[in-house]
This record gives sequence, C-alpha cells and structure tokens, in this order.
Amino acid sequence: VAAVCVYPSMVKLAKKELKGSNVKVASVSTAFPAGQAPMEVKITDTKFAVDEGADEIDMVISRGKFLAGEYSYVFDEICAVKEACGKARLKVILETGELGTLDRGRKASDIALYANVDFIKTSTGKISPAATMPVTYVMLEAIRDYYFKTGIITGMKPAGGISTAKQALHYLVMVKE
Repeated sequence: VAAVCVYPSMVKLAKKELKGSNVKVASVSTAFPAGQAPMEVKITDTKFAVDEGADEIDMVISRGKFLAGEYSYVFDEICAVKEACGKARLKVILETGELGTLDRGRKASDIALYANVDFIKTSTGKISPAATMPVTYVMLEAIRDYYFKTGIITGMKPAGGISTAKQALHYLVMVKE
C-alpha cells in the first residue's frame, strides 16, 4: 500500500483528495526535519496530525540528546510519541548521517525498536549522507536481533540517496538476506 507524506497542516486536505483510494496519508511530525524541539511540542505536533487523520507518523529523534548520551530521554520521547500516535503507525527517523558511527546507528536502532515502533528509517533525506549500505545493514541486523528476542517484526525504510534501480536492487537483496 502506497503512502503520501505531508506536513501536519496538510493531512486533512490529503485525506480528502485521496478518499476512496488505498493510499495512506503519512505526516512528518516532531518538528521535522530537525527534530530539535521540546517533547511537549513533538507530542502536540503528533496529536494534531493524528486528529487530522494521519495513518502514519514520521518522527525524527532528538539527535542532540542522543549524541549527548541521554539515551533514556530519547527512549522516553519515542514512547511518548508512540502513545500519541494511537492507531497510527510510527516510523522513527534516526538521521544516521548525523550519528557519525555505525555503533551509534545500532544504538539508535535498538532504542527505537525497544520503544515498540513500527518502522525505523535511516534519514529525512535532508542531509548527506542519508541511506548508506553499511548503516542500512546495521539497522537490519538490529531488526533481526530484536525479532529473534521478541518475535516482533519491525519495518525498515532506507531513505535518501537511493537514486538508481541498481542501488534499489542492492538494498532489496540485503533486506531479503
């Protein structure tokens, strides 16, 4: 099922225009694309998008808090946004290009997965590097390990930087493996 992604203020219009189709409406939320806003703002942003009819929410983690080692804050924030989503699916954007290392990409993936999100996503596509093969592989390993421990299947979305059919095929093979 396809989805169109819009800002929270456009959700109602998108829902109206897509009525009768199978296309879902996703909304960026949580002070997209920077994600650098107080938790209260992120919750309000999310609730507004959901109240307007969003089927999915794309959340950006607080990279400043993450890079400062405030992992509990990041976990609690993801959990609070997940709760604000209600029945809407939550995709958590790690913005891996700003995390700096594959170990941090793994740590951020684990935090999001244990917060019970529906998808983890590499990036907003607004910074470079966005999706890379190595970080996508690390995120897929985290998803696999989480599945083996919990039995819960979580989605993965490499975003940004995949611009050819050949690159897309490489990512698909990696997901399949």
